[in-house]
Amino acid sequence: MKKLVLSVLSLALTASMNSSFAQLAPGSFAPNFTVTAYQPWLSTAGQNGNGTYTLYDYLDAGYTVILDVSATWCGPCWNYHLTGALDDVYINHGPAGYPGVSASTTDDVMVIWIEGDGATADATMLDGSGSIGNWIEPNTALGQIPFPMANPASATATQINNDFEIGFYPTIYRICPNRIVEEVGQANAANLYASIADCPAPASQPNDPAILSYEGGTKSCGPIDLVVRLQNNGTTPLTACTITATQGGNTIATFPWTGNLTTYAVQDVTIGQFTPTASSQTINISITSTDANAANNAVSQVVGLATTANSGNVTVKVSLDRYGSETSWRILRSNGTVAYSSPTYTNATANGTYPQPDITTFLGNDCYKLEVLDSYGDGFDSGYGNGLVEVWVNGVKIAGVSDFPTGSEAEDAFQINGVAGIEEALTTSFGVYPNPATDVVNVTFEAMNADYAVALIDLQGRVMTSANYTALNGSQTIEIPVADFAKGSYIVTVTSNGVATTKNVIIK
Repeated sequence: MKKLVLSVLSLALTASMNSSFAQLAPGSFAPNFTVTAYQPWLSTAGQNGNGTYTLYDYLDAGYTVILDVSATWCGPCWNYHLTGALDDVYINHGPAGYPGVSASTTDDVMVIWIEGDGATADATMLDGSGSIGNWIEPNTALGQIPFPMANPASATATQINNDFEIGFYPTIYRICPNRIVEEVGQANAANLYASIADCPAPASQPNDPAILSYEGGTKSCGPIDLVVRLQNNGTTPLTACTITATQGGNTIATFPWTGNLTTYAVQDVTIGQFTPTASSQTINISITSTDANAANNAVSQVVGLATTANSGNVTVKVSLDRYGSETSWRILRSNGTVAYSSPTYTNATANGTYPQPDITTFLGNDCYKLEVLDSYGDGFDSGYGNGLVEVWVNGVKIAGVSDFPTGSEAEDAFQINGVAGIEEALTTSFGVYPNPATDVVNVTFEAMNADYAVALIDLQGRVMTSANYTALNGSQTIEIPVADFAKGSYIVTVTSNGVATTKNVIIK
């Protein structure tokens, strides 16, 4: 998980962005934009007639676009600018006939640089106040930058930051002709150009449906929805195709999709369900109707049956990398409610792996999802240390996420199926805090879809306060106001189906 490098001049702006955005997830669909080059000489060079650059114009023409969103006050942006990587790519692979592009260009890449801070004045691009240097002519070796560098108005810059979820500068994307985005980072020229080989060929046939990715579940206690992202890679609208899923050579679902997708439009399609019977099973999904390009018709995904534990006494083990503040996790019940969520973590001062105190809790019978989130968008294991979040029961790991190198979210699933009933759940999960208490006593327990009564009783057996609750299920926290009671020792009771559990509490 990366450290955001901030300039004092724009700390507030970038901190605000980082609280909302990380980066577009790989495989996202690029929104369109139009910007105008700051360099005056490009406005008369015949590029779209007036020096304006529209993303989809280049994608539609078959170019892969390298997009760099930077800021003139950003040190890492400036250092990358000075490497000349984007210059090299543009000169040797940019659009034929454009200023600065080699006569022997491969003619398959466009480079666009955008100033992401909408408060930047045009003069700043030429080493004005607040800039690190002259961005248009950074040094004699590079000379005048040949590719377009845009300093859009504040509203346009904000829209681009929002659309592309810019959470840090520089953010460098590769955008394929089919609009699919991948964050490629501060790569050298050779690696930038090599990355375009991952882009599918531009649309050239009338009928060419493509499966971009698998978007469904991967582990479950029951049926998994099989979902794929369908794209029209054809030159005419896609109105129908057949998608088939197989496992072990057997057909498990066939879906005759119909709709209307224009060229490069995408849609997530649920083609059926599959119930895993083992921890690892490979699902193959493909377009089985006739089309012009079979090379983009298929995707495979490993899915599995969630591990089952026979006790609800759960231990969560966590290790963080250097930037622990970016990590959070939660355990979700099958109905989507939160059974447990992580505390707030802090950063360390050096790269490394930082084990955290184990967390113990009690979970009732259910199928649970462990969801691990990274607010920065680069996952664990990004060169800053190795992280993990694991769920253990009786010394056995039943679920976990570790070392996912990219992305903002990863998940696993597990099942608790050994809690015998209300008595076990109450005995194991019942808690009272704070103790001693002054104003409020919090009573916690795991409910098992039943009616419960909660009471506070003094040592003479008198009921000081009580309440009844109907059809409770899952983790409960019930507040008992105690400010008006005399100081001393009391008993908290929780009763359900004739089973009563008690704990002592002191009011001071």
